[in-house]
This record gives sequence, C-alpha cells and structure tokens, in this order.
Amino acid sequence: MKTTISAAERKDMPTFKNAHPALAQALTKRGYETLTPVQNAVLDPALENKDLLVSAQTGSGKTVAFGLACASTLLGEAERFERKSQPLALIIAPTRELALQVKRELEWLYAESGASVTSCVGGMDIRTERRALEKGAHIVVGTPGRLRDHIERGYFDTSALRAVVLDEADEMLDMGFREELEYILGTAPKQRRTLMFSATVPKSISGMAKRYQNNAQRISTKEEEKQHVDIEYQAVRIAPNDRENAIVNILRYHESQNAIIFCGTRAAVNLMKSRLTNRGFSVVAISGELSQNERSNALQSLRDGRARVCVATDVAARGIDLPGLALVIHADLPKNKDILLHRSGRTGRAGSKGVSVLVVPHNQRSKGERLLKGAKIDAKWGKPPSIEDITKRDHERFLADPILAEPIKEDEKKAAADLVNAYGAEQIAAALLRLHNKQKPAPEELLDFTEDQNRNKKTQRDNFNNSIWISLSLGRDDDAEPRWILPMLCGAGQMTKQQIGAIRIHAKETHVELSADCASKFFKLIEKDGGTLEKNIKVTRLDKAPDAPRGRIDRSNRPNRHNDKRGGGKKPYGKKKPYGDKKPYSDKPRDNKPRYDKPKSDKPWDSQPNSDAPKNKKKHKGQPSDKPKGKHFKKDGAPLGTKKKKIFKGKKKAKRDDAGRG
Repeated sequence: MKTTISAAERKDMPTFKNAHPALAQALTKRGYETLTPVQNAVLDPALENKDLLVSAQTGSGKTVAFGLACASTLLGEAERFERKSQPLALIIAPTRELALQVKRELEWLYAESGASVTSCVGGMDIRTERRALEKGAHIVVGTPGRLRDHIERGYFDTSALRAVVLDEADEMLDMGFREELEYILGTAPKQRRTLMFSATVPKSISGMAKRYQNNAQRISTKEEEKQHVDIEYQAVRIAPNDRENAIVNILRYHESQNAIIFCGTRAAVNLMKSRLTNRGFSVVAISGELSQNERSNALQSLRDGRARVCVATDVAARGIDLPGLALVIHADLPKNKDILLHRSGRTGRAGSKGVSVLVVPHNQRSKGERLLKGAKIDAKWGKPPSIEDITKRDHERFLADPILAEPIKEDEKKAAADLVNAYGAEQIAAALLRLHNKQKPAPEELLDFTEDQNRNKKTQRDNFNNSIWISLSLGRDDDAEPRWILPMLCGAGQMTKQQIGAIRIHAKETHVELSADCASKFFKLIEKDGGTLEKNIKVTRLDKAPDAPRGRIDRSNRPNRHNDKRGGGKKPYGKKKPYGDKKPYSDKPRDNKPRYDKPKSDKPWDSQPNSDAPKNKKKHKGQPSDKPKGKHFKKDGAPLGTKKKKIFKGKKKAKRDDAGRG
C-alpha cells in the first residue's frame, strides 16, 4: 500500500540529496538523519549508472550504500517497480548470515518502491526458493554456490539483470568462490552495471574488477586510511596456558550487552563454548559445522537477549551485525591485518563505540606487534583485569544503577521499614550486594609473570649466578632431546627459554639449569600435578650443581656400527686370503663335469661380422641352438602370433551346445 506524506511532514523530513524519493522516504521512516561518507559518495551524480569499486570500513553502511546506488539503475524515473518479472538486480554475499542480513536491509529500504526481494542461500529449502523465483522477484540476494545451482538448473534467468553487486568481494575470493563468481558473471548480460564493495582491495580484487567491470570508478573514503575512531584497541599480555581465565575476566570487566570471541578453528570454538558455559556465561557458538536452522537460532538468541556471548570462527562470523555488540575478543591472533580489521569491524558500527581486545601470549608479542603495525593501529598494551579490578568495576556499576535513585512506592514503604527495623541499613546493603554479585560468574585468578623487553637476550641467558638445578627422570636411553624438553619445561613452568640454562642429558637422567627468579614459581606449578610433567616425567630438585662431564663420553659398551673402522673388535669372518695363494681356475677339480676347452675362434658364431646390436646385449651361453632366432619367433621356435589349440572337455562343450540351442 502506497503511503502519502503531507507537505508539512515533508518539510520536516531530513533531505537526502540525490537519493531516489522512494528510498529517501524509507530512510526517514527508519530514523536516518544523515548519511555516512560512503553512502554520500555513491550518490554523486557523476557516478550514475557507472561501475564502482568501493572500499570502506566494515560497519560504514555499505549495504545501504549499494542499495542507494542501484536505485537509479533499477527504477529510473519511475516511483515504483512494475509487476513482478525476471530479476533486475543480483546481490552476491559470501555467507548465509550476511545474505539474509542484506535481504532484510533491502526490504525496508525498497519498501516504498514496491520491490520484491528474495534470497537463495545454502542450507535452505531449494524448492521454496525455486517457487519464489518462478513467481517473480525484482532483487535476488544469495551465496555463490546456491546461485550457480539455480542458474544451472534453469530456475534463475539472468538475462534481464541490470545490476550485479558483489558484497565483501575479498572474502569471497579468500573462501574459494572465484570459479562460482566467474560463472555467474559470465551468464549475466554484458550491458549491466557491476558494483564491488569490500573492506580491503587486494590485487585479486583489482584483477577481477579489470576483467568484469567497464572502466570502474574507484571510491575510497578517508576513514579507510586511518584507524577506526569508534573502536578502542587493547592488547593484553598473558601466560600461554592462561588464555581462558583471561577471557573470563575480560568478559566480566566489560559486561557488554553482546560480545563475540574469535577462535582459529572449529575445535577451539567448541572448547571455548564449553568452558565459558561451565563458568556461568550464556554462550552460543557459530561455525561451519552447524546447520542453517542452528545458526539462525543462535543469532536470534543473541538478538533477543537469551545469550550474551558468541564464539565463532572468522568465516562463520563474516557479516554478522548484532545490536549492542560492544566487545570483540581475539582469543587466537588473526593470521593477517585484513582479518584483524574484519573481526574488529563487528563492533563500532554506525557511529557506536566498541572495544577490540587482542589476547597475546607473552611468547607471541612480536607477532601481535607486527599485526597492529601492519594495520596502522595504535593499541594500548597492558595486563588482563584482575579480581580487584573487576570487583571495583562491579561496585561502580552497582552504584550507578538508576534503580537505586527511583522513589519508593507506597506499597513498598511498609516492607522497606520492616527490613530496616529487623536487620539495619548496613546489613541490608551488604545482602543486596551479595545478591547482585551472586548472579554473575566469578572472576579468575591469573598467573603472574614478569616480562622485561629491555633486557638483552644474551645477557638474560648468561645470568645464572644463583641458578637452581633439577633432575628429570629420563635420559639418553629414553631418546631425550633438548628440542622437546625445552618447550615442555616452558609450558609447565610458565617460563621463557631465556630462563633455562644448560641441559645435560645422561644415560638415565637429565640435568637442567633454571634461573633463580623462576625456580620458585616452577616448583609451585608442578606441585599441582604431583611433581611430574607430561609422560610421567618426575622432577627432582638438586641440592647443588652436578659435576660437569669431563672428556668424551664412553661409548665402549655400544654395539659397533662402523664395521671396525673406528677401533672396535674383530670382524665376524676370518682373515682374508692373499691373492698369491689363490689356485688357478683351470686347476680346480670339476667333479667329472665336462670341460669345454675349445678355443674361442672355433665357435661358428664368432666368425660372423659384428652387428649393430647394443653392446650390453646378453651373450649366449653354451652351445648354439638349432631353433630359429629373431624377433618373429618364440624361444621354442614357433612363430609369433600362433596359439596352442585348446581342447575343450565334454562339460564345457555341453554348456556351449546348450547355449547354441537356446
């Protein structure tokens, strides 16, 4: 139904210059007052009906931007779309969640124009999508794989397309959709408008733009060249085995309405979800192994408040837009700067503020610094919130709760007076605090570690004046090697390799030198496991430094592996006979065997001239054969190609006769 707006209402409406009237009316109803820089850029009259290559930050309003840009191509001068027919616009997104989100955005944006918007995404009923395409749709939003499936089956006719939009084009190429994109663009009409929107523009995107776009205009907002001003970046240093406790404290400290935690693998996602659930958080997980219904239910639980924390992988979380998402935690460091920007872009959207926290183990600090430097991000380094910090923050939030300042109602006065008379104001306040904190997960105690970046590594390794020695219950006989003993000790004792000195491997045990500043912490940690390390390796503290080995290691009891070349025992066989004692070959007894003492020249085949046969051809041994030789004869003299005549037995012949009669 078409809605009419009076002249007075139109006068009070904000003006959206160069936007189509139907879309401007939808923006006003949605509560828009101004447009973002990328939205204003695509509405430039000089760019009308031209191909565009747009790069802007995640959360800058790219969906509304390409919706506004396509309006002039789809509607022209008309106010509303005509009757449903073949699709006029196609929007391609990398993931199901992003495609469905784009569909919802375009539905309200084109509501006043009478457009029909449908989706074609993997994981949904393909028959329902086919019926929607048969009824007619003006705008189709889908994922590359499902769109290609519909085109190959003949359900989706692309001959009438006027505009094609690739949303998050760089992510689609990273996910391996190049072949599907090339197929879809190849079936679309050549006289079309192609728009590519992406947070970053690598060489692969530039190459695709040159191939499938016609003199595309490059649009880059100023915000792309600098750090996202609405996101506060933090980097916290932790011990390698203290990641989960640090994330618990970060969640408790910020207490955001919604938070998302990024992990590197599906297994890490499932593990993180189970650990946080056990600690009392309402958590959902999103990964590629979930069905579409499970993913939709997880996102809906975040939107309606039933869950507050989402644990996801990079690919599965692409395009997720959650209301009130103010905290992003990188449980695993991203692989490159582009992934870092895409992850952090889930918060700080549409002018809201957000926090992005990188959890950096102290042995990966250099990697975290390179990521931040490559992304041109100035992050604040520090430690995770402690129990004292969280308690103080909870107290501040409790005092700022507006419910404490609300006036007392009439039906509450008598009960409040009875409580004060029975317990007193101080006792009631303490009980209220306990009830308030009881509903929240308890913060975790973090491991303390020292990290001095200014100390020289060589000096740090040589400073073992007051070192402590330990003994490990394995040695050379157990295949002990420093390459796996060193990381095992670092992980068990929360140490760095610079805090471990000499490693002396003996036959039955191994002596290791530890610096004095980490020895006490090392013994305190391994006491929890009964004084043993992994593989049931027992650790014993030595009272004094063991004697350093002198001279070479005695290997006399080892088996000889060099055939007596290095001074071992005698060889198993006897002394070799000299060549002078060897009897001539002709004098050896032949045990009544015939001898052939004829001279070589008496052999008939030696008188023939030399042939062109290869020199390494095997010579004939013994007397020559009377059988014909050559490549056309077998060894038995029969010519090649001849077969022995088979004599069929009666049983086999009877079968053949029966078959012939039948």
